[in-house]
Amino acid sequence: MGAAGKNRIQHAMSKKHLTPFLSIVLLVMLSLVLPSDAFAVKKRFVFGGGPAGGTFQIVANAIQVYKPVKNIKEFTVRAQSSAGSIENLRRVNAGKSDFAVVYSGHLYQGRKGMLKHDPRTYKKVLALGYLYGAPAQLVVRKELGASKISDLVGRKIGVGNAGSGAFANCELFFTHMGMWGRIERNAMGYNDAAAAFGNRQLDAFWLFTAFPSGAVIMASQTNSIDLLNLESDALKSGFYEKYPYFTKVTIPGGTYRGVDEDRHSFQDSALWVANADVPDDVVYRMLSLVYSKEGIAHMVSQKKTFRDMSIENGVNGIVTPMHPGALKFWKEKGVL
Repeated sequence: MGAAGKNRIQHAMSKKHLTPFLSIVLLVMLSLVLPSDAFAVKKRFVFGGGPAGGTFQIVANAIQVYKPVKNIKEFTVRAQSSAGSIENLRRVNAGKSDFAVVYSGHLYQGRKGMLKHDPRTYKKVLALGYLYGAPAQLVVRKELGASKISDLVGRKIGVGNAGSGAFANCELFFTHMGMWGRIERNAMGYNDAAAAFGNRQLDAFWLFTAFPSGAVIMASQTNSIDLLNLESDALKSGFYEKYPYFTKVTIPGGTYRGVDEDRHSFQDSALWVANADVPDDVVYRMLSLVYSKEGIAHMVSQKKTFRDMSIENGVNGIVTPMHPGALKFWKEKGVL
């Protein structure tokens, strides 16, 4: 090999060894001017929401973008869409999501292996706090003079979309009351049901959603409507004892045109949940931020559905074990 070739090899070798050396020098220099935690990788906690545009996803997004949460130095929170409550239950139990929104009823059933077509038990999902309620609303034609569920025998009733939570809870309640096989069921969404009601194709329709509902408002504009007092039937039939995750709720008079007095019903509760392995201090800190006066105001600014979020209502609808970090927070607040 000639002298020129040897020089090229020596030059390449010198560059090869020089690059790592310079990298080490650069890292040392950076360590002198940057904070000690500059190279630390922040822990990421996944927050399971729901379908795009749905209330579950709004919860996850709202918490992710809340400035005090974004400013946490030790960890980040990232919203992730999902199919909804049941998927969230399963993902949190498996550790694929750290936080999520799950209905109290699904949490209760999942913990006891009572989910339909799913006998597994989901015991690593622990409740943190109450977010909002989804009340049962049964709209009836006022001219029927109905005051209780049995007055609807043989009537045409919209029972919610097949496969929806509204349909499932309608089936649950009407079956409990011995009425599921005694009505003419029409599976359809809220707006379609309101339109059918307006065309006198339905005598009543069922909703399981926050009030005021646009579908009920639409129905009340062209028809004289009433809402059944479902709580009375629920109390007499032992409904709350059999399904303890349902809680009482009042729909104030004047919410809908023509319904001037309070109507009493029941609701399931959308809960903030976490995997049992999420550190207690992380749960405590997150609750402290979101359930502060400023945090609740931020949530309500994202959607009025969250108007019932408060310290006083913080454990509403929770009938399953709570995360230790949540227990500490709510005990300090005097709720537990």
